[in-house]
Amino acid sequence: MTKPSLPELLHAAVAAVGGTERPGQVTMAETVAEAIDDGSHLLVQAGTGTGKSLGYLVPALAHGERVVVATATLALQRQLVERDLPRTVDALHPLLRRRPDFAMLKGRSNYLCLHRLHEGVPQDEEEGLFDQFEAATPTSKLGRDLLRMRDWADETETGDRDDLTPGVSDRAWAQVSVSSRECLGASKCAYGQECFAEMARERAKLADVVVTNHALLAIDAIEGAPVLPQHEVLIVDEAHELVSRVTGVATGELTPGQVNRAVRRAAKLVNEKAADQLQTAAEGFERLMELALPGRLEEVPEDLGYALMALRDAARTVISALGSTRDKSVQDEDVVRKQALASVETIHDVAERITNGSEYDVVWYERHDRFGASLRVAPMSVSGLLREKLFTDRSVVLTSATLKLGGDFNGVGASLGLSPEGTHTEDAPVWKGVDVGSPFDYRKQGILYVAQHLARPGREGTRGDMLDELTELIEAAGGRTLGLFSSMRAAQAAAEELRGRLDMPILLQGEETLGELIKGFAADARTCLFGTLSLWQGVDVPGANCQLVIMDKIPFPRPDDPLMSARQKAVDEAGGNGFMAVAATHAALLMAQGAGRLVRASGDRGVVAVLDPRLATARYGSYLRASLPEFWYTTDRNQVRRSLAAIDAAAVAAEASAGAGGPEAGEGSEG
Repeated sequence: MTKPSLPELLHAAVAAVGGTERPGQVTMAETVAEAIDDGSHLLVQAGTGTGKSLGYLVPALAHGERVVVATATLALQRQLVERDLPRTVDALHPLLRRRPDFAMLKGRSNYLCLHRLHEGVPQDEEEGLFDQFEAATPTSKLGRDLLRMRDWADETETGDRDDLTPGVSDRAWAQVSVSSRECLGASKCAYGQECFAEMARERAKLADVVVTNHALLAIDAIEGAPVLPQHEVLIVDEAHELVSRVTGVATGELTPGQVNRAVRRAAKLVNEKAADQLQTAAEGFERLMELALPGRLEEVPEDLGYALMALRDAARTVISALGSTRDKSVQDEDVVRKQALASVETIHDVAERITNGSEYDVVWYERHDRFGASLRVAPMSVSGLLREKLFTDRSVVLTSATLKLGGDFNGVGASLGLSPEGTHTEDAPVWKGVDVGSPFDYRKQGILYVAQHLARPGREGTRGDMLDELTELIEAAGGRTLGLFSSMRAAQAAAEELRGRLDMPILLQGEETLGELIKGFAADARTCLFGTLSLWQGVDVPGANCQLVIMDKIPFPRPDDPLMSARQKAVDEAGGNGFMAVAATHAALLMAQGAGRLVRASGDRGVVAVLDPRLATARYGSYLRASLPEFWYTTDRNQVRRSLAAIDAAAVAAEASAGAGGPEAGEGSEG
């Protein structure tokens, strides 16, 4: 029997998920197959509606070797495991004459720990363990959540937190989960044979396709101990998020609360001298942190250096002592010891890292109203780490709707440790970038409007002219507005002001869960939704209820962001343009994601309005505009109001027609 062709396989898969084949999807599948076959690397930009999941899944399944797919969001992981993969495998099975297996794998703390559930949680202040179910009253939210999780434990097959609906708070989940450092290990644990995390790993070892997240991919790369099974092909979806997720995993933090917890946990398990040494070091660190002012530490001050060395040395002493001292009063000593060791090792590692003072690290203080001060350390760049760990011994495909910034892939490529496309050096991975386009006709479906007449946004203060413009645009659109703001303060101020001016509902991020807000926004045409970062990327509302997307200003990083400003300075000192490489790239990525909220289906029409004149007037404006979908571009405020009013009138007519039994407006989301 002849081997089925890629177009045949793709056709079968698309039919199985009830989709429509797109030219871009076919191109994507072909280029992914080529990259897998010759072991090369590929960056592929696939616009909304392309059907990119099948564009990489079909060639990956046809290849036959193990593939790891890493995504950034829970929503996409669920879509792959619950919808796309089962249907695709069923469709390809007769053609491939084999049935590929697939499995989901996450970090250990995402799975219910049966030991914690049945034996209790090591308490910091108590001797031994404490039964969280007895301590939490059944009438409290925490108590109800814990009792619900105990019932759920008997029926769940996965123990995966995300399969528990409705979900529970982080505080409740912490009572029944462990980090990889706190885990006893399957061989020592009484529940090792039934462990959900271990079962997930075993399933992954046998699977042809393993779906995971960027964080676990980062842990696998950074920590040296393999967490993911051996694989020939790595596909990174939502790849525009990868650098920030890897940076997050590679960031260390020290807080007085965390250090004091480690002191309490270790005190029962070591001799008095070791416990006192850690206690003294903790007190010294806490005194310093009370005076800490937010901002970057170009050099570690002498007093902080001494405090960190004292912490590091005391932690090292405790780690050695934990191995030998036994306290007969402690119940389930292995668990208590493991938790104490995990806490103290974290303190030791972060203190030592900052004390060693690598030129490749950025150190800074942060201050939170609720949590007080923290000391943080993050890598100046993760590009070297990614180049070394990601692109060796396997073919890597990175895909997203936004990888091509300013007209090419080199900006995103550089952040991943790749040389400019087409250059060949000995240690640099060879790669190519492909833009397979979008099925949408952006010039006919959308307008990019820049409010060039407004004053340039300043650092602080309300922007009266911007609020007037915002009011007029929303009125013209009849609601239907997603407001993307550069800060939570700006979103709150705009919501407060416009609630007084407009007779339409304005939902604000933080006043309800994100899921509920998006549901409310999608359900009512007159409703507007205002918010900040997660809305720039997390909203999928096709149809007439999102016809105006507003950005209050270009979302450059804050000038006082220690990590971004350090990265910018480093590029400048190396002879590059730090502003373009860091700040403008960051803004371009967010704006491309934000503008992508407008057109989600082939029937969608609308306007992306940027209320920041710099997009039209500044030198970097053309770079940012080249990163956005190719909407029709204007700075004519009257033209935009007429267009919005016409789009609103058409939507109202379509809604009236649908209500009277006419044809439905809109065509549903296709990507």
